[in-house]
Amino acid sequence: MTLTVDELAGAVGLTVRTTRYYASLGLLPPPERRGRVAYYGDEHRARLELVRALQDHGFTLQAIERVLANVPADASVEELALQRAMLTSWSSQPQERLTKRQLEAKVGRPLSERDLTLLVTLGSLERDGSTYVALPNLSVGVELLDVDIPPGSMEAASDAIRRHMEALAEELTGILREQVLRPYRREAHSPEDAERLEQTVSRLRRLTLEAVVTGFQRAANAVIIRSLGRD
Repeated sequence: MTLTVDELAGAVGLTVRTTRYYASLGLLPPPERRGRVAYYGDEHRARLELVRALQDHGFTLQAIERVLANVPADASVEELALQRAMLTSWSSQPQERLTKRQLEAKVGRPLSERDLTLLVTLGSLERDGSTYVALPNLSVGVELLDVDIPPGSMEAASDAIRRHMEALAEELTGILREQVLRPYRREAHSPEDAERLEQTVSRLRRLTLEAVVTGFQRAANAVIIRSLGRD
């Protein structure tokens, strides 16, 4: 299917001006030109949908440029869909960018500078100049503001969680890339095969999150039992 820039922008839900701006950044490969009219194909649309999905999940344009620099210029629609499935957030909710007033309205309470700093440290919030990016665990972080334990203890716990979760995410992503995606890409496949794999990746997300929670509960119980035995 071939689309004009107006049709391409409408199909993805962007303005023509934004679509042209993204193209000027090199986020889209050159279109096919017929006289003075530029035409875009399914791969252009899939690439633009990837750009929009990444931006909706908090990626900056600079980060998106780095991501797309590693995507082959001749990547198929199916491969671009898989990239979107792999790279977009595992949360079903996109990140929100808020002013301080909007943030306080969202959480239903005033936030001091100390509160904001602690929420950033806990990984519930990110600062971006004069605005804030609300992360999926914002409500948990706000609840922790009222827990009567020293902020240093919460910071140490948050650091331990982040450190171990990043290591786990790196290892699991490596397994998926090397043992699932790489063999898939080596073989011929149909669009239906690609769609099934994308659904599989999405299902793996849910099962992985459930397995992490269950595994942590099991490990915590084992630590408690060992601790009671020593006591």
